[in-house]
Amino acid sequence: MNFDVFLVTINSSIEQTLAKIETNHLGFALVKNERNQVVGLVTDGDIRRNLLDGKNLNSPISESMNLEFTWASSQSPREQLLKMLDSRIRFIPILDDNKSLVGIVTKDELPHLEERKIYARARSPVRISFGGGGSDLTHFFTNEKGAVINSTVSLYTHATLRIREDYRISLHSRDLKTSIEFSDYDELTKKETSFKLFQSIIKVARPNFGFDLFVHSDYPMNSGLGGSAVVASAILGCFNQFRKDKWDNHEIAELAFQAERLDLGIAGGWQDQYATVFGGFNFMEFAMDQNIVHPLRLSKDTLIELEQSLVLCDTATTHDSGNIHDDQRESMKQSDVNQKVQSNVELTYEMRNHLLRGRLTQFGLCLHKAWEIKRGLSSKISNQFLDTIYEGAMAHGAIGGKLLGAGGGGFFLFYVPPFVKHELLNWMESVGLNYRPFRFDSEGLQAWTVREELHKEDITVL
Repeated sequence: MNFDVFLVTINSSIEQTLAKIETNHLGFALVKNERNQVVGLVTDGDIRRNLLDGKNLNSPISESMNLEFTWASSQSPREQLLKMLDSRIRFIPILDDNKSLVGIVTKDELPHLEERKIYARARSPVRISFGGGGSDLTHFFTNEKGAVINSTVSLYTHATLRIREDYRISLHSRDLKTSIEFSDYDELTKKETSFKLFQSIIKVARPNFGFDLFVHSDYPMNSGLGGSAVVASAILGCFNQFRKDKWDNHEIAELAFQAERLDLGIAGGWQDQYATVFGGFNFMEFAMDQNIVHPLRLSKDTLIELEQSLVLCDTATTHDSGNIHDDQRESMKQSDVNQKVQSNVELTYEMRNHLLRGRLTQFGLCLHKAWEIKRGLSSKISNQFLDTIYEGAMAHGAIGGKLLGAGGGGFFLFYVPPFVKHELLNWMESVGLNYRPFRFDSEGLQAWTVREELHKEDITVL
């Protein structure tokens, strides 16, 4: 916009000002002083009234201008400008900090809403598994039908992803307590680092841009809560926000499985990926042709009572799920071990029915059966330290429980009736075991985009 057609000097005449108004076609002119500051505004109506009152074309415009006039700063919100125009104001001079003219807003010349940069955020929950573990391994359901039951709880991995102007990739993990930067995607796919899981996830996502990625979790690593799948889900959820053809939940779960099991080569089952992406209470069936996720509709009273009856006990030990699954795979070649997994599947159907009918005591007792079966699948699943914890919990109120995940360490889940829960918690405290409060999560993977905040100097209506 050519501002000269709106500006006259304070020494200009009415005739010179009318010439400017005739040129700009908006019916007004702004009067500036020797420091280029706008000090007054005059309309063609103001001039007409002053001519009728005795002024002439040679009279100085300073005698006809309005010293009090409406204007806005270059940082005025667009909403404020809309309200000013809606108040029968036809034009709004935009002045900078020096009161110099930097823009003019009219109903035909409103500033556009510029497209701002966005970043993606995601959070994905961990799962607690109740039964059927081992039957979600591909080598089991190749010949037999697998089934598990689990629920997600309010412990999450959080991810934030921002696209860069260049092709560099920076990864920041609070869980690993370190960061790393790659010159581009090719270097990321070739370099061996401590961010192996991240690199595998990014390889299946195949981004064609540089980015900064920040990840942190509410739970410790190698805790048996399905953390690797949860990290994968959260990161893939961020990438999905930048896709036109978005992945659905099944595809995200399958990509997470591909990254961890195939690309990274960590042995394990399928339930972790589906659980964290879909969220909620789910009964899952596995077969070679397709995997089916059945959401369970439990009554509100059953959910709350179960939540209050479960204790998540941190053993403060970690495990290597890949090694345990490798050992379990070899063990399952034995017919008796394979039969135990089948028994676990049958028990899972029983547990599902108890939950749906609200029979929580029977459900708690089934947890004990599930643990007894699970311990027999591999010699690496339990040890003397873990057995001592389990026996202590059962002696102080728990009626059932199991080690979560593949086993070998991490979290125990105990079911305890209401009137002996204090006894269990007191015993845990006496032997130095902590418990982690939680609520059931019903949402699964959540991902969204956020518009980046503008810096003050970037805020302009023009």
